[in-house]
Amino acid sequence: MSVTNTNKVVRKAIFPVAGLGSRFLPATKASPKEMMPVVDKPLIQYAVEEAVAAGVTEMIFVTGRAKRAIADHFDKAYELEHQLEKSGKKELLKIAQSVVPKGVSCTYIRQTEALGLGHAVLTAAHLIGDEPFAVVLADDLIYGGDSALKQMVEQHSFYSSSVIAVQQVLGAAISAYGVISGNKQGERLYLLDGIVEKPKLEDAPSDMGVTGRYIFTPQIFDHLRALKPGAGGEYQLTDAIHALLLAEQVMAYEFKGTRYDCGSKMGLLRANIELALVHPEIGEDVRHYLKNDLNGLL
Repeated sequence: MSVTNTNKVVRKAIFPVAGLGSRFLPATKASPKEMMPVVDKPLIQYAVEEAVAAGVTEMIFVTGRAKRAIADHFDKAYELEHQLEKSGKKELLKIAQSVVPKGVSCTYIRQTEALGLGHAVLTAAHLIGDEPFAVVLADDLIYGGDSALKQMVEQHSFYSSSVIAVQQVLGAAISAYGVISGNKQGERLYLLDGIVEKPKLEDAPSDMGVTGRYIFTPQIFDHLRALKPGAGGEYQLTDAIHALLLAEQVMAYEFKGTRYDCGSKMGLLRANIELALVHPEIGEDVRHYLKNDLNGLL
């Protein structure tokens, strides 16, 4: 496997947040699905915090209609902060002020048409320029240990190539994922030679499914621009990745951590329960409730 020395630091991350969130209606009728809470933070904040932990300083949100709440969440809340300060609620004031850490910027750009994930990433090309960048899907909440994106940044730093996050997916569920094929290069690391979108179980090239974390070299934009629309007129990111790996080295990394598929109701509920159990404020109360109070409802 070749190792090059053309590495650049990953400073920018794209967050595609233009989706309608129709699986969570009516909750998402007027509020973005990315603002749905897991315990006391919205999904999009978990994603941004993961990116910050990986060293990202420029957050680029590709938004759609009715997504104003995301920008408001990451904006400075003068009236709220003033009221908290006036009331002497220093800890709450600290929480409100830490939503966007110092030195981190947020930019918002509108995806004018719902043409798929590939199109959403391409929409932000002019903000990325000629440098590597991350793509983070807030639907996938990854918790535990080092930031999953930080782990991937470390792989990118060594190999100077695109890195795709993967995890093992068992049984028929694999048909809901992009699935990789490739050669294992070491613990948790693969050199890709193919990727297919949502194959039938019998056609899946492996049991490693792509999850919502990516680090790309800027060359991905050339392949996104060359894409032809697929089913439903959408431009599939998976197709661009396949073209990229034919032109240059692309790695896949099986990250450490627990992934919650918060694009599904069960995944969001599971995330709320399990993260509540480790929450410093309510963890013990939740544990007591699950052990002693829930039996009567089952």
